[in-house]
Amino acid sequence: MVADSNHSHGNADWFDRPMRWAQLTLVENDPGNYDPHFWLDYFRRVHADAACLSAGGCVAYYPTQIPFHYRSPWMGDSDPFGELLAGCRAMDMVVIARTDPHAIHQDAYEAHPEWVAVDVDGQPRRHWASPELWVTCALGPYNFEFMTEVHREIVSRYQVDGIFSNRWTGHGICYCASCRRLFRERHGLDLPRSQDPRDPAWRAYLGWRQERLFQLWRLWDGEIRAINPRARFIANSGGGALSSLDMKTIGELSDTLFADRQARHGLMAPWANGKNAKEYRATLGNKPIGGIFSVGVEEKYRWKDSVQSPAEIRLWVLDGIANGLRPWFTKFAGSVYDPRWLQVVEELYGWHHRHERYLRNQAPLARVALVYSQQTAQFYGGQEAYEWVETPILGWYQALVEARIPFEMVHDGLLDAEHVDRYRTLILPNIAALSDHQCRQLSEFVARGGSLVATFETSRYNQWGELRPDLGLGHLFGVQAAGKVEGPMRNAYLRLEREADGRIHPLLAGLEDAPRIIHGAYRLPVQATAPLAHAPLTLIPSYPDLPMEAVYPRVERTEVPEVYLRETAGGRVVYFPWDIDRIFWEVLCVDHGRLLANAVRWATDEPPVVTVEGPGVLDVTVWRQEASMTVHLVNLTNPMMMKGPARELLPVGRQVVTVRLPVGTRPRRVQLLNTPGPASWEEGQGVVRVEVPSVLDLEVVAIDLDSA
Repeated sequence: MVADSNHSHGNADWFDRPMRWAQLTLVENDPGNYDPHFWLDYFRRVHADAACLSAGGCVAYYPTQIPFHYRSPWMGDSDPFGELLAGCRAMDMVVIARTDPHAIHQDAYEAHPEWVAVDVDGQPRRHWASPELWVTCALGPYNFEFMTEVHREIVSRYQVDGIFSNRWTGHGICYCASCRRLFRERHGLDLPRSQDPRDPAWRAYLGWRQERLFQLWRLWDGEIRAINPRARFIANSGGGALSSLDMKTIGELSDTLFADRQARHGLMAPWANGKNAKEYRATLGNKPIGGIFSVGVEEKYRWKDSVQSPAEIRLWVLDGIANGLRPWFTKFAGSVYDPRWLQVVEELYGWHHRHERYLRNQAPLARVALVYSQQTAQFYGGQEAYEWVETPILGWYQALVEARIPFEMVHDGLLDAEHVDRYRTLILPNIAALSDHQCRQLSEFVARGGSLVATFETSRYNQWGELRPDLGLGHLFGVQAAGKVEGPMRNAYLRLEREADGRIHPLLAGLEDAPRIIHGAYRLPVQATAPLAHAPLTLIPSYPDLPMEAVYPRVERTEVPEVYLRETAGGRVVYFPWDIDRIFWEVLCVDHGRLLANAVRWATDEPPVVTVEGPGVLDVTVWRQEASMTVHLVNLTNPMMMKGPARELLPVGRQVVTVRLPVGTRPRRVQLLNTPGPASWEEGQGVVRVEVPSVLDLEVVAIDLDSA
């Protein structure tokens, strides 16, 4: 079945049209055994305006003519992909085809052993979960030749709007003849046998792998566009600091992208879905980003046919929506073994459809941004990147959510004025590896009036993870390095110091009655290079924690500052020379959370865009639309906040939301999108004050604007 190439929405800018995505990932025995009409009717009921449908790769779900492109044996003479495509087109839906090139069958392996990945011992790789299959090499002729032909066939035959490829980047280092030859031709080296960031071969491999995959991306995208100019290759790739492909390049290549972080697992906070959105938006800007969520449990045991609780699904999806993701549900297999998810997704999508005009965001209005650094993860963190790079980010994220401070994220490859001057304050969570150019960009940001809050070893290394003689941003922090990192410290503390006149510095707000608090686990010794007006935190060195008779401080007080505060001719700078953000994520000490939030407030030093007063833990975001602005309040107050799945939703009580209006506007109407009846609000001096009676899972304050 060949789809009509002149369907009504066929144009070059379809990317921004879809708001609600549906994905049906077929399994091999679905053809002839599942009911496609059930799914098409469900797509209609949930107001889905775009679909991702299984087409080819590991298994073909259409009558392919390409040798060794394995067809589902349950297909017979049918065309499952074409049938679903035609049904979606009849509802004027955008349709992209899903391919998965990571495995092949025995006949393909026998005919083309060069398509298969090879392990470090020179052995072809059997599939870890399905040993009758073989794992393919992502960087060689299988992807560059065979899958290119598959993509051409799909686009030529069906005129889809794009190809979405899953598991296309490979699984570990491949030592096949093609990879060995190509790497040696490029770098004159053998493929690395370790993942040590100091190993020249490993460093070269990281760059070569990215070059090769981005070459493949451009190849597939070019071949797809040559057949259908409006279509695109859409990679299932991306993420934050730990992502293996450069997000700056991904942002340049993509017209739209999808964040494939499907659900919580382990000790993951529900705001993690919003974090995905911010990480992607840092390099994609205003380009549309879909938020893929699974209806099932997402754990290492791979229960792909499971169903989560309605409360868990709602929390995950709504936090993504509040942070700018367009929802995308994914269902594995056409059979519905457990139907309990169907209603909650229908309710979520129905609400989203009713309020769509308030969800077509033009720009976030946050004035604070959290920087993330892939080069720090690769060349400083290495195998321990989660501990030393990601956990400081997580600590900051939790502290900012608790403080109800709206914020965005910034990629350290985009520190130019165009990308950072919309913010008043940039946060550098142990961004240890920074180039001289990046340090200059941050210095220029401060000179233009911006503020910085930085922690621990920020700028101690260059972009390759090589130790500098001194901190690259030491001139801004007002310090120089004075030794090697100390730690892990046990039983270390901070003394809270009043100013000379007895006042408490704003950094210590909420800690007025605390003479000392716990320190972190690691600190970088530094010395001041500029006069220090006041040090609100000073070091109480570690002392024994056993035997109990020895537990007393050997030094009651030092003059060693553990925070450096500076007001420059431009902005303000806060530097903590210790792991306050990392240790906050590890132990969630309330005092550390207060310090982090206070540091941002002091550095930002301007009236906030929005304040929210009331009980509970809320993820607060603020957005501008074409003729309105919105404030999202996601209620994360739940005993399962740090360990899912949530069992039920627990409402929080009255919230008072104060919103500073954009200059030159006035409110025409104020609504609460989840509370029936008129909203209680008042306006004056460019500010709107709204009362929210309670929040169950999400409340949205929607303010329609007129020109003043």
